Formats: sequence, C-alpha cells, structure tokens
Amino acid sequence: MLWFLLIGLIAGWLAGKVVKGGGFGLVGDLVVGVAGSYIGGYLFKVLDLSVGGTIGEIVMATIGAILLLWAIRLIKK
Repeated sequence: MLWFLLIGLIAGWLAGKVVKGGGFGLVGDLVVGVAGSYIGGYLFKVLDLSVGGTIGEIVMATIGAILLLWAIRLIKK
C-alpha cells in the first residue's frame, strides 16, 4: 500500500509539472497520482499494453494523471 501511494505521489507531481507547470502540494499530487494510476491501469488494459518494473508503473500512472488533469481542464472551461 505504501509503495502504491509513493508511485501515486510521484506520478501526480510529474503530471502537475507537465500539465500546469507546477505541482499541487503533497495531498493534491497524491490524489491526482492515485486516481491517475487507476485511469492509466484501465487504459493500458484496454489497449492491451503491459508495463514492467517501477519506472513502467510510474509512466503508466503519470499518463493516467495527465489525462485526468486534461479532462478536469475541459470541464472547468
């Protein structure tokens, strides 16, 4: 569980840097990253892609978090 949260935190921070140019604080990055990991996991499963290792998990979660932030931006406009 702790490993999952750490990967979510890293992914949320990376997504914040890519999408908005900055992070959202510890809790915000964690929430975005954990939600993004679920989205990324679902997306990779649908596309029949697999990841290996910690770096692969971080990339998958970051892609999901970026998609989440992109969708939030569309809704806010």
